[in-house]
Amino acid sequence: FGQPNSIFKRFNRWSSSGKLLTIFKLLSLNTDMEWLFIDGSHIRAHQHSAGIADQAISKSAGGNSSKIHLVVDSNGNPIDFIITDGTTHDVKVAPDLISKLDLNEAEIVCADKGYDSEPLRQQIRATGTKANIPKKSNSQSNNDHMDWYLYKIRHLVENMFCRLKQFRGIATRYDKLKRNYESSVALACIFIWLPL
Repeated sequence: FGQPNSIFKRFNRWSSSGKLLTIFKLLSLNTDMEWLFIDGSHIRAHQHSAGIADQAISKSAGGNSSKIHLVVDSNGNPIDFIITDGTTHDVKVAPDLISKLDLNEAEIVCADKGYDSEPLRQQIRATGTKANIPKKSNSQSNNDHMDWYLYKIRHLVENMFCRLKQFRGIATRYDKLKRNYESSVALACIFIWLPL
């Protein structure tokens, strides 16, 4: 492959120019947008990745962590993602993730109870898409609106996290810069898309 420093310099150049994210976006244009599944997953950050402020790494009782918020299509292929620090709640990031998508073709957006928020449901409904998000157990209303069959297919997004975490650099974050970690996740998504 070459000298490690040369490889890092080239990767860093690609990352700063956004080449890997652009390739991922181009590959994800041909998606089946009928059903969309959203979820987030914690990523442990190696102790040497910390030290620079505002790079989507947070400290908690379990150590340093980041979080990947991911959207997959009806076939379980990645469409888009956002990287945040590990203490950011899913429902805070969901509006930004939804606004990055073109929901004109989508029929249903499916998520778990962590996304139980009426403003989020209204944002999804405003595009003409159904929000298939269950209410929390302490909610005043019921879950009559739920399509439980489709909710069971939500394992597609969980399976995608399993596939992403097969890459060592994704399962444990070693990158100090958020930009470089985003490019690493984009590269992993590119490898997942390419055999298709």
